[in-house]
Amino acid sequence: MEEELRCPVCKQLFSSPVLLPCYHALCLACALDIQTTANQVHHAPAAHLHQQHSSQSSASSVSTGSSSATESVSSDQDQADKVSILSEADSGVICCTSRPGSYAGTPNLQGLLFPPSGSGSVFSLACPICRKIVFFDELGARNLPLYRAMESIVDRFCEREALRCQMCETEPPKVASVVCEQCEIRYCDGCRELCHPARGPLAKHTLTKPRGASQLRESICGEHNEPLAMYCMGCKLPICSQCMADNRHQSHDLQSIMAMCKAQKTELSHNLQQLSEKARSTTEFIQRLKGMSDKVTESCIEFERVVTAQCEALIESITARREVLLEAIRQDKDTKIRTLKDQQASCTGKLQQTTGLIQFCIEALKETDSAAFLQVGSMLINRVANTDMTWHQEVTNAAPRVSPIIDLTLDDTSVIRAIDNLNFIQMKPAKEGEERLPAVPLAPIIIPEDCSAENNSVTVAWQPPNHSFVQGYVLELDDGSGGEFREVYCGKETICTVDGLHFNSMYNARVKAFNSTGEGEYSELIGLQTAEVAWFTFDSALSGGPCSGLNFINDNRTVSADGWEHRVALGSVGFSRGVHYWEFTIDKYTADTDPAFGIARIDVARDKMLGKDDKGFAMYIDRQRSWFQHNSVHERRVEGGISTGSTIGVLLDLERHTLHFIVNEMPQGSVAFRDLYGVFYPAVSVNRGVTLTLHTGLDAPHMDYH
Repeated sequence: MEEELRCPVCKQLFSSPVLLPCYHALCLACALDIQTTANQVHHAPAAHLHQQHSSQSSASSVSTGSSSATESVSSDQDQADKVSILSEADSGVICCTSRPGSYAGTPNLQGLLFPPSGSGSVFSLACPICRKIVFFDELGARNLPLYRAMESIVDRFCEREALRCQMCETEPPKVASVVCEQCEIRYCDGCRELCHPARGPLAKHTLTKPRGASQLRESICGEHNEPLAMYCMGCKLPICSQCMADNRHQSHDLQSIMAMCKAQKTELSHNLQQLSEKARSTTEFIQRLKGMSDKVTESCIEFERVVTAQCEALIESITARREVLLEAIRQDKDTKIRTLKDQQASCTGKLQQTTGLIQFCIEALKETDSAAFLQVGSMLINRVANTDMTWHQEVTNAAPRVSPIIDLTLDDTSVIRAIDNLNFIQMKPAKEGEERLPAVPLAPIIIPEDCSAENNSVTVAWQPPNHSFVQGYVLELDDGSGGEFREVYCGKETICTVDGLHFNSMYNARVKAFNSTGEGEYSELIGLQTAEVAWFTFDSALSGGPCSGLNFINDNRTVSADGWEHRVALGSVGFSRGVHYWEFTIDKYTADTDPAFGIARIDVARDKMLGKDDKGFAMYIDRQRSWFQHNSVHERRVEGGISTGSTIGVLLDLERHTLHFIVNEMPQGSVAFRDLYGVFYPAVSVNRGVTLTLHTGLDAPHMDYH
């Protein structure tokens, strides 16, 4: 409360406080110090005015002179003689003029915006708190009413403080007998003699008695010197019995001053009770916060213990796994050494047998009896020959049965990644006794540098949200035209490629994570633009696979057939939107073949000429002419054929839903087919005697659509 009792200018407890119209208070002496002449304020620019009042306020806050004290002592009598009519304008300019004895009514409205002018000196004062300005007559700030409630509260506060000595070492300190205005310290008689002797530099200090207790006061009318008994609701002023007799209050609503005081005290008490309840609940909340701080400390200590135990368990698991891996290495070593020893023993036995045979044969060669030698000569020749053959097979060309190099490697990539991702996960708040569940995951973070668009497919990559337990992700794309999103992937991977999209379209992608608790928020959108023109090849799988009778070379861009029966080859992409153009060059052509070029649906018959069923739209052509064919109906023969080296262009315009053909850079007839809706794949049908090469990524030529 002490802050409420200090003057905003001198920062001391209020002395003779006066009340400004803005309901801020000042010491009377401070108000007199900071007031200025209204003419200077009126003619000064606003910025200069603000600076002037600020400097005056600062200067007056540090000024302490005896003249101010003298003025404040005499101001009570002057204040009793003056009652001002106060008014506050929306502009923040407040005017205060002395009220003549014959006038009672509303304030001077003209003075709200302009200071009163006249022959006498006129003063003004800017509130140091809200900067609102009030104008006075020649009496200046002495026109302000005495703030009696504040004076009483300050006196009671000083009485409660007991004004004890501030230098005593005893408990409790003795009652102070004097206070030094310069040192602003209270002394008892003993401490004054000891700490503040009246000699030397301290002899010039002013010692005064501390302010005493509050006294019972009675409010007196400033005009008639009578007790104030009634309260005028119109003028918002207390009045005495003689004021009631004046004409100025005749039509006003008058209430008993005691009743009004009681009513406002009741209302203030009610408001204070409500505010007190809020303060009490805030106090309880602060206590709860303090208690939670202790719980946070305890919880963190316990959590540190759990994390330490978990990390130690992981270290133990790695140590145990290390022993298993090392044991596997030792077993592999033992197996290899045993295998090498077995091979060594086998070779040693073979060597011993061979050495014995060699020595026996050498001794047999020493035999002088020819008949005796011939008895075993053939047998020894065969044994030596057989031994030499087996020696070549088993020893000379033999290799170690095992490698001395350990042909194993430790794959620790996933473990290192798991360790790098080892982190806390956010849990749902749970009450005591309830099961702790993971919180809903946060939004994943798209990694723009790892996202790409190629041809009619897009790749989206993201990283897991921090501190979240994730069981899977859901990737969604819009329709490429800013429409609704649809799910295209659901799984645990953090990268996904989506194929089969429209060309020349901007796709927006977003991803969200989920777990057993629920789904998290979506990530930020990322836009991916598919290619304007299509790059594609033949697709051997879509064309029937290895048993289709088709041969694909040149990275699946060149196709030929083995037999005389027509076989359909499909491109690797399907189109449902945009304008697309591709060409074929005739690498080989004989007179007995009729290749067909065009488009087809995915379920077209692969063993017939393109256009023989209702799934194909084609132009088949020979050396001299061509026909358009669909569902076995061929029509509109166009002169002009092909030969080796010719070029066939196919223009599929799915904005106009038409199909055109171009032969050797010239249109082959008008529009071949109209009203094409759905998904179409580039297609050709070939048989023995023709070889075609596909060229894609070409800009579409301009065509006449009539």
